[in-house]
Amino acid sequence: MTSHPVLRVPATLLVEEVRRLQDELEVTPAFPAEVERAARDAAARPVLPELDRTDLPFVTIDPDGARDLDQALHVERSEDGWTVHYAIADVAAFVRPGDPVDLEAHRRGETVYGAGGKVPLHPPVISEEAASLLPDQVRPALLWTVRLGPDGERVAADVRRALVRSREQLTYEEAQRRVDAGEDGPDGTLALLAEIGPLRIAREVERGGVSLPIPEQDVVVDGGRWHLEHRARLPVEEWNAQVSLLTGFSAAAMMLEGGVGLLRTLPPPDPRDVARLRRTARALGVGWPAEQSWADLVRGLDPTRADHAAMVVACTRLLRGSGYTAFDGTRPEQPLHSALASAYAHVTAPLRRLPDRHTGEVCVALCAGTEVPAWAREALPGLPATMQRSGRTASAYERGVLDLVEAGVLRDRVGEVMDAVVVDVEERRPERGRVVVPGPAVEARVEGEQPLPLGQDLRVRLVEADVAQRRVLFAPA
Repeated sequence: MTSHPVLRVPATLLVEEVRRLQDELEVTPAFPAEVERAARDAAARPVLPELDRTDLPFVTIDPDGARDLDQALHVERSEDGWTVHYAIADVAAFVRPGDPVDLEAHRRGETVYGAGGKVPLHPPVISEEAASLLPDQVRPALLWTVRLGPDGERVAADVRRALVRSREQLTYEEAQRRVDAGEDGPDGTLALLAEIGPLRIAREVERGGVSLPIPEQDVVVDGGRWHLEHRARLPVEEWNAQVSLLTGFSAAAMMLEGGVGLLRTLPPPDPRDVARLRRTARALGVGWPAEQSWADLVRGLDPTRADHAAMVVACTRLLRGSGYTAFDGTRPEQPLHSALASAYAHVTAPLRRLPDRHTGEVCVALCAGTEVPAWAREALPGLPATMQRSGRTASAYERGVLDLVEAGVLRDRVGEVMDAVVVDVEERRPERGRVVVPGPAVEARVEGEQPLPLGQDLRVRLVEADVAQRRVLFAPA
């Protein structure tokens, strides 16, 4: 983990403000009593599949302390490549269509994350216990089997219900340490993940896909104190993400061939936005040859450099407009996720994301050659609007928690001068923008009287840090 110097603050100054934010957005970790009762009953009576694949030595790789484990991985070498076994928690084995848990999940849409905890999609008795792929527990799962050729390209894919058992729960840091030290178990999954991960990234580059190299801004809760960190993703996280993407590509291909499903889509960038991005590159002095795509440009950016960090932030404008597209009988006019340069579907996080339970059910039926269950098919048209609403709530909550923690971290430093980097400037008001202050890992507004120097270092003075208003403001020093 890469961290920066931080100022720790007592959690008691922030917990009440998190609760107030939850009230504002009408989100709560608590579930109605009837939902909890239904969840306990469901946890005790899952529908179990006949196929038993507990012989496969799965592992899970997740953030430290995670309990809602959606995915478990096993990789084995084949004569002409690799076989990836990816087990996904079978939420439909517990949640019945129209029951209180199902109705509450449709109201929530997705798990919402914030400091010190989360607002879950399902009651913890399901999401963190009965359905979670915890180690040494036999669980029902949707077992994806994806064959890769010697270049890492997908050759074939299949999904069916099976019983599975994870052997071990690893954090990202533990998995990376084992890969780096060559300390893998007898099945060799981590070592093989380190082989297929880079190959899948290479296939992404060939497709023209892109992932922005933005360091994550994390709220870290350590005992009774909170602080902020900027954390770069470890290689094993990138490789693990590639397996999830691989599964989503496989699911999208199945659903498009079967003529029914739900895709995660992103339209191609507006040419006007690309032109604006080129102007930003010129202003920053970032070389961008005319023949080079914006995706190739992004892959060459180093977010530790001030000018490149500003360029990465500017590139986020090209990724706006993502959503879900449902279809049944007629292929969507625009089925692609432009940032991934492929058709793609969400299927790997059903404990935390509502649509994945439905898309998983569609894929199981298509692979088996059976009818898609009516409950899954009939829900597809309404899911895009549900997820648009829940996505807005999740973004507002996550941003709100970050804003109030930033204000709490800086509350006693109003008037201080700090080093910062200007990462964004408003087009119509160039004296306004956003800066990143590396020391306390804060990103916040800055307002001055002169145009801000985009992509350059800037000394700034902290003008305001208001926890109740969740507001931080800097001015050029």
